[in-house]
Amino acid sequence: MDTLQYNTKRKQLIIPEYGRHIHLMIEQTMAETNAEERNKKAKAIIGVMGNLNPHLRDVPDFQHKLWDQFFIMANFDIDVDCPYEKPEKEVLEAKPEKLAYPQNHPKYRFYGNNIKRMIDVAINWEENELKEVLVFTIANHMKKSFLSWNKDSVDDAVILAHLDELSNGKLKVAVAQLPLSESSELLKFKTKNGNGPKSNNSSKQRNRKRKRY
Repeated sequence: MDTLQYNTKRKQLIIPEYGRHIHLMIEQTMAETNAEERNKKAKAIIGVMGNLNPHLRDVPDFQHKLWDQFFIMANFDIDVDCPYEKPEKEVLEAKPEKLAYPQNHPKYRFYGNNIKRMIDVAINWEENELKEVLVFTIANHMKKSFLSWNKDSVDDAVILAHLDELSNGKLKVAVAQLPLSESSELLKFKTKNGNGPKSNNSSKQRNRKRKRY
């Protein structure tokens, strides 16, 4: 029982995909004092690492990747001749800069940012029939988005008031375009596209066709 070793008590592997034996071989190479022997062992280890992934041998820079991983598993504390530029620990451990992400906090979040962008674009459009259709489409989409947040029906006056507020009073649905689409039609459209509640009719029909014993 004294010879048993548990992985939980062993040294943590740096790249677990290569297994413990590869890490032990690298540790033995690090302990080698003869530079020539150390280089031979390093090249042998690279060969073994490549044999573990034979399907990647034809991938460009595959050998370069193996040498980088070799130095990583050696904790960058090994002196061997490398055919490539040795990786620097500081460069590999450097944290990338945070990506710039638009943090918009609209008053009515259930409309989403795209609605606000559409409104901003429509404001700059020339007054014509095409703009009237666009404003009507935006208002209809706002109503559909509102219903996804509140399943009950919504009065057109609420949507028109929100459109007026979000456009700073610059967009209004033409009287000829009113009223907006019915709530029931918008909810039915969402269900057909898979965004609404699914009907159980198909499962019921399948159950009816099954043989009963």
